[in-house]
Amino acid sequence: MEKKTSYNINFAQALVAGGIAGTSVDVILYPLDTIKTRLQSKSGFYSSGGFRGIYSGLPSVIIGSAPGASAFFVTYEYFKKTLGDLIPDPKYSSLVHMTAASSGEVVACLIRTPTEVIKSRMQVKQYSSVPKAVKMIFQQEGFFGFYQGFTSLVFREVPFSCIQFPLYEYFKSLAANYTHRKYIEPWEAAICGSFAGGITAGVTTPLDVIKTRLMLSTKVISCNYLLFFIN
Repeated sequence: MEKKTSYNINFAQALVAGGIAGTSVDVILYPLDTIKTRLQSKSGFYSSGGFRGIYSGLPSVIIGSAPGASAFFVTYEYFKKTLGDLIPDPKYSSLVHMTAASSGEVVACLIRTPTEVIKSRMQVKQYSSVPKAVKMIFQQEGFFGFYQGFTSLVFREVPFSCIQFPLYEYFKSLAANYTHRKYIEPWEAAICGSFAGGITAGVTTPLDVIKTRLMLSTKVISCNYLLFFIN
């Protein structure tokens, strides 16, 4: 009974902490994300808005960030715990983290894709407001227009997590061994996460470019591509 209570607390903590962390990061780094999207756009950086309106599309991110991040962290923690119990051997810890992170990303992408589509298109000035974007996408592309580039997002996020989280856990273990402590401080974990995220972002940039261009496209063929993968 005591073990069950502890698990419920961890689940709630993952839900709340994931939502807060995800929203905070997305809002703080949003200007950089806008610049990145415009650089990756086929239209070119300045044609897509340059340095003007770097917070375009932020409301869609605020709406979808917390649910998406919460879904990821809850799924990640669940699979990490479950798989860790099934495969307790430390030499398989990277496999456990990769599988847990991949599962979390697939679940999160189901929530994140619509907000990513709206955000990306508003960042390059295709739409001027979230309500207008929702209306136009639904009218012109139907429901699956909101899932334009879903598979490319999954193919970007899964490799990202497969690289980032094992690296993150590895850096944390190095820091813990170096300081001779079982757990590291939050600021130390943040540094580990920064290194892991930076390395991973560089490796997966080509996949991110593909994802961005598919989401900016309004061609129906991309929706058919999505349906093929779902079926």
